[in-house]
Amino acid sequence: MPAQCQLMVETLIETGLRWGELIALKPRHIDFLRRSLTVEETIVEVSKKHSPTDERYVSKPYPKDNEPRTFGVRQAWLDAVAEHIRANGIGHGDLLFATKVGTPISRNTFRTRIWLPAVNASGIDFGVRVHDLRHAHASWLLAGGADLKSVMERMGHSQIQTTQKYLHTLPDTDQRNLDALSRVQTRRP
Repeated sequence: MPAQCQLMVETLIETGLRWGELIALKPRHIDFLRRSLTVEETIVEVSKKHSPTDERYVSKPYPKDNEPRTFGVRQAWLDAVAEHIRANGIGHGDLLFATKVGTPISRNTFRTRIWLPAVNASGIDFGVRVHDLRHAHASWLLAGGADLKSVMERMGHSQIQTTQKYLHTLPDTDQRNLDALSRVQTRRP
């Protein structure tokens, strides 16, 4: 998998972004000092027939939920992104992930030329969609103990019920519940 595409996959796993938010990312959305990412744009792929500008991509100055959101990111991801920016001469307002001519990357092209061959080569014997990385991100946060409200805000969900869909009963859930109860009880005087 090409380095840019690998970083795109890592970004989806690390951030839980939607595809349109991913391809709209620019270096100016990343605060390397505060270790945070602001999601404030999205790019929608449309047929030229339905495009108001006759362009294949329509940039919207807001994400799906109409509310910009800022959340923390890990240093290892920031380091990988900084290297990608440096190695590719990406400007502050340029797309972080783009084709060789600087246009947004088509979801279908990525899926058919990059994602599906990588999934097939991995030996995974069930269908895995690119969007499943968003699902995995939220599920891992919740399984790791993050609270539902903060995951809801991070994911850009307007309804808590949407975030609740990412809750799963994991094999060690019952033991973790007992451990939590024990921790609380040992704090009592």
